[in-house]
Amino acid sequence: MNTILVVAPDVRAALDLGKPVVALESTIISHGFPYPANVECALTAEATAREEGAVPATIALIGGRIHVGLDRDRIEHLATAPGIPKVSRRDFATLVAQGSDGATTVAATMMVAAMAGIRVFATGGIGGVHRGAEASFDISADLEELARTDVAVVCAGAKSVLDLGLTLEYLETHGVPVLGYATDEFPAFYTRTSGFGVDARLDSAAAIAAVLRTRRELGITGGVVVANPIPREYELSHAEIDGVIETALAEATAKGVRGKEVTPFLLGRIHALTGGRSETANKELVYNNVRLAARIAGALSEGTR
Repeated sequence: MNTILVVAPDVRAALDLGKPVVALESTIISHGFPYPANVECALTAEATAREEGAVPATIALIGGRIHVGLDRDRIEHLATAPGIPKVSRRDFATLVAQGSDGATTVAATMMVAAMAGIRVFATGGIGGVHRGAEASFDISADLEELARTDVAVVCAGAKSVLDLGLTLEYLETHGVPVLGYATDEFPAFYTRTSGFGVDARLDSAAAIAAVLRTRRELGITGGVVVANPIPREYELSHAEIDGVIETALAEATAKGVRGKEVTPFLLGRIHALTGGRSETANKELVYNNVRLAARIAGALSEGTR
C-alpha cells in the first residue's frame, strides 16, 4: 500500500501527532458543481476545516495512486479534466490497476479514510435507497459502506430525491446509528426536517465524539451518520423542493434515465428549476458539515492526547 496510498505531508504529520484531520470527498469536485464553482467549493471546504483547527484531507485517485490530501493543481485537474469517473468500492482495484484517475464517492472516501486512519469525514448528503427500489433494487453503496467501515460521516441527511424512510430502515437493519446534531429530526438535505426521527439527539461536538470513542472501546464496528441540518437561512421550503423533485422525477422517467445516472440528472434539474438557489444551499450545507466535522475531530483528538 505504501506505493499506492499517498498521504500528503501535512495530513501525515497531523495523524502522527494525533491532531484533528477531516476527510473530504472528490466527487463534489468532478461531478457536484460546474467549473469554477467546484474549485471554489473544494477550496472553501478545506479553508473551513483549517479555520476550525483541523487538517483537511481531500481524497481522490490520481494516475492510479490514492491521494489523501490534494494540492491546488490536483484540485484544478479534477475540476476540469473531462470524463473523470466516480470511484466506489467495486471500481477501486480496477482503476488503480489501470493507472486511472477517479473521484471518490462517499463509500470510497470512507474506505480510504479508514485506510489512512482518519475517523471523521464531511460530505454534503449520503446516498440511500432510491424511490421505487422495491422494483429496481437501486440502493447506494454508501449504505453498505456505512455498515462495515469505522468512519463517522457528517452530512445534511440524505438527498431528498431518495426514499428517506427506507434509507433509515436500511441503516437501522445494518446497525448504523443516526445521530442528530442539535436536531430530533433527520434532515432532508435542502430542508432541515423530513418527518423522520434520529436515533439520538446530541447537542455538542464533544458529545458526538464521546459516542464515537465509546463505540471503539466497546469494539463496535461500522460507521456512524451524524445528521447536521442545513443552516436555516439557506434551506429551501418543503413546498418548493417537493414540487421541484416531482417535476424532475417525471422528466427522468420520460427520458429513460436509470441507475447511477438518476441522481446527477435530478440534481441538475433541481438546480435549473430553482434558478441556482439549490447550488448555494448545497455549498453552504457542505461548509456547515465541514465545520462540525472539524470540531468532532478536535474533540476526538483532545480525548486521545
